[in-house]
Amino acid sequence: MSPKEVVTLDEASNTVCHRGSATIDNVRVARCAIYTRKSTEEGLDQEFNSLDAQRESAEAFILSQRSEGLVALPHRYDDGGFSGGSIDRPALKRLLDDIVAGAIDCVVVYKVDRLSRSLIDFARIIEIFERHHVSFVSVTQQFNTTNSLGRLTLNILLSFAQFEREIIAERTRDKLSAARRRGKWIGGRPVLGYDIDSRCSRLIVNTDESFQVRTIFDLYLDYTALASVAREANRRGWRTKLWLTKQGVFQGGQPFTKGRIFRLLRNPIYRGKVAFRNQIYDGEHEAIIDARTWERVQHILTSNGHDGGREVRNRSGVLPKGLLRCARCGEEMILTRRVKGVPGRRYYVCVQARRLGRGHDRTARVSEFTVMNAILSEVRRVVADPRVVARTVAKTEDRVGTLIDNLTCEHKATLRALSGMQGNARVDHLERISQIETRLEEIDQEIRRLNRETLRGDVTSALLRFWPVWNSLNSRDRAGIFMSLIERVVYDGSITNRLVMKLRGVAGGNQ
Repeated sequence: MSPKEVVTLDEASNTVCHRGSATIDNVRVARCAIYTRKSTEEGLDQEFNSLDAQRESAEAFILSQRSEGLVALPHRYDDGGFSGGSIDRPALKRLLDDIVAGAIDCVVVYKVDRLSRSLIDFARIIEIFERHHVSFVSVTQQFNTTNSLGRLTLNILLSFAQFEREIIAERTRDKLSAARRRGKWIGGRPVLGYDIDSRCSRLIVNTDESFQVRTIFDLYLDYTALASVAREANRRGWRTKLWLTKQGVFQGGQPFTKGRIFRLLRNPIYRGKVAFRNQIYDGEHEAIIDARTWERVQHILTSNGHDGGREVRNRSGVLPKGLLRCARCGEEMILTRRVKGVPGRRYYVCVQARRLGRGHDRTARVSEFTVMNAILSEVRRVVADPRVVARTVAKTEDRVGTLIDNLTCEHKATLRALSGMQGNARVDHLERISQIETRLEEIDQEIRRLNRETLRGDVTSALLRFWPVWNSLNSRDRAGIFMSLIERVVYDGSITNRLVMKLRGVAGGNQ
């Protein structure tokens, strides 16, 4: 071996010292750095671990080659808990830095794959060795890179090491796939609403956070707009999941945005499912969101995906698209536009009849005035029906009871969050504390108002004020009311403009 720099040996400390050119017994000294690595941290806390065993074998080899001038450097280059598939290792970086600095003549490892399991990475490391005239020795494989046969053998062994690493990676992926198919939690970023049970690596429901998740789903059903839900969640002082990494660093705890709300609403974990490779499997954790709420939210998200959830004009009139159907063919009836500059009524026309062009059946057409007059007459009848009032009162009572229960839960959770943040002088915490205190006052006022309400009188009064309120609504709000009251409307032009309506939960009427 040809060292870059000849050194002398300090016999008292058995260390190599940089004191100019010298030899020991006319033999040049080759400074040997011992590199050790273990993929996991398991067992490293033992008095004699795998790294010590690797170093002991390397020292024994170097001692056996003392006559050739090999001397072990005292510096330790130990990487415990680092994979051989990457060169991002602290001890390896120090080793390469010392090689570049000219402080090492030979690198000794217990086995080739201790240095690297990647053929590409290993080739790069060997290139650095050769550039600085550093030899490489593997104790168990009994070869070095000072000759062509040693380099050939090294490449062959490393190819097998890389093959072994790929096999291990495939087995790991198969194991994770099997765990996912069985609905198990296999790690990742924690999500709002769940904690991770460290004993069995399972998701367990966090009571306070799960309430926030359910409320966010309910808010989206009310607002049907991501930005509105994000604003309301932030106004209440809520934040994304805050968690502590293994390195002791806090992650999360950020204000909500449209994107974060969207990802929360789309996450199948809340339905008790797990997603893996575009497949959904039943999870072993408890669901937070019921099936009906989940399906409604997904439907709205999908529908809003076409227009971004923006408030747009209803160009097809007040009647929601697809609600009016042709009795003869079952196709949708669409609203025709007025001819520019020509006054007159607009008509709903069967899509199939319109495709046929001129000469199609004119009975598959009805004026917008006729349709709206019939529907509004039926709505007036429903609003004045005592049975509808009674059902509305019962549903409202149930809803008010649920609101009071939810507000009470939020009040308790907010108090716990406030007590956990008080005493912290961070500026962002002070701002959140102010938001939380404001929200507590709002909750108290809302609970007192709900407890004072006389539902039957309020509901009756609201129904009596229905038409003045109706006249002030925009087309989108009116369409929403129609969708909540009417299941479908069927037009039969062959029977004197007969409209058949089926109302939701109420007997339909013929006009």
